[in-house]
Amino acid sequence: MLSLVLPKGSLERATFDLFDAADLTVRRGSERDYRASVDDPRIDRVRVLRPQEIPTYLEQGLFDLGITGRDWITETAADVVSLGELKYSKATSNPVRVIIAVPNDAPWQSAADLPEGVRISTEFPAMTERYLAQHGVKARVVPSYGATEAKVPDIVDAIVDLTETGSSLRKNGLRILDTLLVSYTELVANREAYEDPNKRAAMEDIALLLQGAIRARGNVLLKLNVSDAQLQEVLGIMPSLSSPTVTRLAGGEMHAVESVVAKHGVNTLIPAIKAAGGRDILEIPISKIVD
Repeated sequence: MLSLVLPKGSLERATFDLFDAADLTVRRGSERDYRASVDDPRIDRVRVLRPQEIPTYLEQGLFDLGITGRDWITETAADVVSLGELKYSKATSNPVRVIIAVPNDAPWQSAADLPEGVRISTEFPAMTERYLAQHGVKARVVPSYGATEAKVPDIVDAIVDLTETGSSLRKNGLRILDTLLVSYTELVANREAYEDPNKRAAMEDIALLLQGAIRARGNVLLKLNVSDAQLQEVLGIMPSLSSPTVTRLAGGEMHAVESVVAKHGVNTLIPAIKAAGGRDILEIPISKIVD
């Protein structure tokens, strides 16, 4: 039985949606509740906590399994086992980046240009100190506890912050000087728990379900019938995640064809299949794809 810790805050909604799609629905009394449950025999305790704290809690053995970002694993330098990237973030399936940004009118074009004593605000002080040391920059790193981009230029000269789309940086008149880290959300485990064969098997089951749910996003299953004479023409225009499944129907010269295809483009694909001879066409949502 596993203890699980999930991220509260910006990743919270996207994480709960993913668990729901993986048939691991997270239930709790209210959105402000830190205690939760998952109706699954492999999971007996669930907490919802700040992602900044999760790598350390996992390293200390307070939980067996958790979800957090590579950014916080790097910042805390926690010794945890990664079961793989989960390619989702707050708003998109793209990674977030930890960047260093300066005002648009600043003269600096690279980290090496930053002058001695430059003031940098960040929620990632350890990562920032390591980056500046690598570039030989002597700076004053000021810990930030939110609204980091709003502190330039009145309070600090530059920031190290997360960005997903860059819109907040542009809104605040900032430009990116460099990227310190590209960060995906990850499923991570306590090292000792991962060495337990039973717990590891449970962790890998959960990872399989989560990855299957992510892989299914943006895809649908197309099913149709087509005659012998028109089969090859239909297959020629039908994209597929692997290879379409073709089955000869009993008592005739018809075939059933089914294939996983990208949802984007189905609006033009279905009429094309129809024109090529496909009939009885069904578009079916799918919730998981597991190899």
